[in-house]
Amino acid sequence: MRVPSSVRLILLLVLASLLSSCGYNQIQQKDESVKAGWSEVINQYKRRADLIPNLVNTVKGYASHEERVLTEVTQARARVSQINVNANDAASLKQFQQAQGELSSALSRLLVVTENYPNLKADQSFRDLQAQLEGTENRITVARGRYIQAVQDYNTYIRSFPQNLTAKMFGYQTKPNFTVENEQQIQQAPNVDFSAPPAQPAPAPARPNTAPPPQPAPAQPAAQPQPAPAQG
Repeated sequence: MRVPSSVRLILLLVLASLLSSCGYNQIQQKDESVKAGWSEVINQYKRRADLIPNLVNTVKGYASHEERVLTEVTQARARVSQINVNANDAASLKQFQQAQGELSSALSRLLVVTENYPNLKADQSFRDLQAQLEGTENRITVARGRYIQAVQDYNTYIRSFPQNLTAKMFGYQTKPNFTVENEQQIQQAPNVDFSAPPAQPAPAPARPNTAPPPQPAPAQPAAQPQPAPAQG
């Protein structure tokens, strides 16, 4: 039996109304908002990674013997580039967070080292790179904050009734998010103290010798001359 087109249209309208009232359209919008927020996070992290090679080369021109710090930054950047992150997988996101945190710490140590090189700090190329890096760090913080809010909004919405029924029906699940511990780790600069090293404690003064002075040995009596033997 063929269903009249008018009936089919009514059924479609009813179905659309039910889906809309159950939050299907809103779930789509919030899901797209999360995806857009994540794309912006990746974009800003990539911008920072692109600045690092030029920054390292510029610093190397003035402080080539700071090999350890330069190597740490280069290796941390390489680890970040090797991660194929999946924002919907908690383990993958955690690995991504850790790698980005290590890179942030390495960059902070590098910039601290540059304080010892006035000629480097006066170099216009370095100053431009430093300004771009600082601006990118600010953009990363903003993008990450917006993403956190978008994920929280999405997760709260699909866990609320009756949207949770719609989400379950269509396979939508809560998404992992940046953790508070990681947020603090990323934003915390390494604790570096350039003050003078603490003075070594002075040696304790020698204790006075309270023992009595040694007594002189008693004088030995002088040997008495022996009488000469009598002559026969």
